[in-house]
Amino acid sequence: MDCIFCKIIEGEIPSYKLYEDDNVLAFLDITQGTKGHTLIIPKKHVRNVYELDEETTLNVFKVVPKIARALKDAFNPIGLNIINNNDKPLQSVFHFHIHLIPRYEDDGMTLNTINHYGEYNPEYFESLVKTIKEQIKSAK
Repeated sequence: MDCIFCKIIEGEIPSYKLYEDDNVLAFLDITQGTKGHTLIIPKKHVRNVYELDEETTLNVFKVVPKIARALKDAFNPIGLNIINNNDKPLQSVFHFHIHLIPRYEDDGMTLNTINHYGEYNPEYFESLVKTIKEQIKSAK
């Protein structure tokens, strides 16, 4: 497999490991968007959130608060972003991973979304709810 994260798990590529158990690995992101920027990955190769099974999800997300608290205690950031990108346009490594990005005053990071508040009527929201609920019912 030509997955950089699988190679890190196997020890073929060095990393700055912060946490490891039988199912999960956490290590510093070499881009260090901010001080302490950490990635949490399942050891099982899963491409993205759409392919996650319940057990893998539980294994990964039970580690997230542990590492988040450690980052808070270590660096006293003003906050923390938890980010996961799936497919286009932003997923760059196709092995599911969670970014924990500590935030600091004037850190230069921007995470902007478009605010469409007030642009949609209740019927629009009800149609979204109906469509999504139909998919939840038919989900595996």
